[in-house]
Amino acid sequence: MKQDETTPRKHKLIEYANGPSLEEINGTVEVPKDKGFMKTLFMYSGPGALVAVGYMDPGNWSTSITGGQNFQYLLMSVILMSSLIAMLLQYMAAKLGIVSQMDLAQAIRARTSKALGIVLWILTELAIMATDIAEVIGAAIALYLLFHIPLVIAVFITVFDVLLLLLLTKVGFRKIEAIVVCLILVIFLVFVYQVALSDPDWAGVVKGLLPTTATFSSAHKIGGQTPLTGALGIIGATVMPHNLYLHSAISQTRKIDHNDEEDVARTVRFSAWDSNIQLTMAFFVNALLLVMGVAVFKTGAVKDPSFFGLFQALSDTSTLSNGVLITVARSGILSVLFAVALLASGQNSTITGTLTGQVIMEGFVHMRMPLWLRRLVTRLISVIPVLICVMMTSGKSALAEHTALNTLMNNSQVFLAFALPFSMLPLLMMTNSAVEMGQRFKNSLWVKVLGWLSVIGLTYLNLIGLPGQIEGFFGDGATKGELLLADNIAYILIVAVLALLAWTIVDLYRSNKKYVTKLATNAGQDEE
Repeated sequence: MKQDETTPRKHKLIEYANGPSLEEINGTVEVPKDKGFMKTLFMYSGPGALVAVGYMDPGNWSTSITGGQNFQYLLMSVILMSSLIAMLLQYMAAKLGIVSQMDLAQAIRARTSKALGIVLWILTELAIMATDIAEVIGAAIALYLLFHIPLVIAVFITVFDVLLLLLLTKVGFRKIEAIVVCLILVIFLVFVYQVALSDPDWAGVVKGLLPTTATFSSAHKIGGQTPLTGALGIIGATVMPHNLYLHSAISQTRKIDHNDEEDVARTVRFSAWDSNIQLTMAFFVNALLLVMGVAVFKTGAVKDPSFFGLFQALSDTSTLSNGVLITVARSGILSVLFAVALLASGQNSTITGTLTGQVIMEGFVHMRMPLWLRRLVTRLISVIPVLICVMMTSGKSALAEHTALNTLMNNSQVFLAFALPFSMLPLLMMTNSAVEMGQRFKNSLWVKVLGWLSVIGLTYLNLIGLPGQIEGFFGDGATKGELLLADNIAYILIVAVLALLAWTIVDLYRSNKKYVTKLATNAGQDEE
């Protein structure tokens, strides 16, 4: 019997999905066409803030602060370069979504074989879970520091942020964007306040923006870190693959006429403005974190770079650099503000991480599940290693527990080194193509050159840093045999990454050629 059209369709928990990216919010935000620049920019603003969250999540904090502690302002140039590369990549990601009406996951899946699509999906899922581990640790520690909730319980509480997500999905996408912007402002203002009290050497800050040979030196080690490893840590924590997938999807939330080329061009232009403004804010947050490491604390005073150690150092008058900071620290406000910013960062990342998860699942394997279920599954998986880490160190000293959690967070980022090239390279190849983007919207020559330099440079830095990251799994007291094993594992992984990259390039190249032939055939038939 035919179902009556008025009968509501029953929704399954897991459904087939092959429609527009983030279909529930795709094209839902009205934008003006005949208003002034500022009013138009305001209506386009928002997606850039959700993307910027990934550039200032808890994974960035210890790398920037530790870099400042060890090398003063030397690595400031690395933060600047990472931010400029991020602006370039995010511009291409937004443009791909707006022009092709496909997010990056959909575009890769459409241009590669089914087998490669599944491999890249699994790789990207691992990268998202790796970032989720940092969010779990950051949020759990913030709850522990602010409310003295035992860590195990705090970890479980982070699972219930799914309830926050359920609430947000009911209020509309523009309100989600506004909430994210407010949380970013909280983080920014906290660090502005703390750095302003520290009275840093601004001449040194400006000088540090210029890279030198010492920036990537591996000759001298301070605090167990060389400038090269510090730079790799900052780069790895800054440029993350999931942001490219997210931006290519949420750039499509604005309602535009795709048959009107000028309307598409206007959307690309204002999306670029939105993205660059928000990523400039992210640059300042990361720069302030590094300045904190230099100016707020005495050089070498922070022995424990974990969130626990930083919280403690902000209330310990013996670690702070001047009398003003010491006076304010006695009230406890510095450490409390730090924990509040940490909690805000974790909640922001919750929103963007869940949206990205839906994008890659629908794009790569055409599966859709409710946002709350998606979040619950990934968060529960991410909680497992954190709980194991907490339980294994429960009988040891507080410092051992803190160090173990910090090491877990840093080591989890190793998956980002794998996944990043497989999002950057397809993004660059597709936006370089006139077949995919059209003559007007394909990358200009200078974007192509800078894009290839960025992709090759970041891939190279991620791969040469891989042995050190794998060695980190064995801890500071690793034996020669363990270090040799770590290096061998790293070299095998590097070969695997390069082989998979070659597979990706070949698939994309063949697909592009087939698409050109198909268009030529269709054009010939139309003429007949």
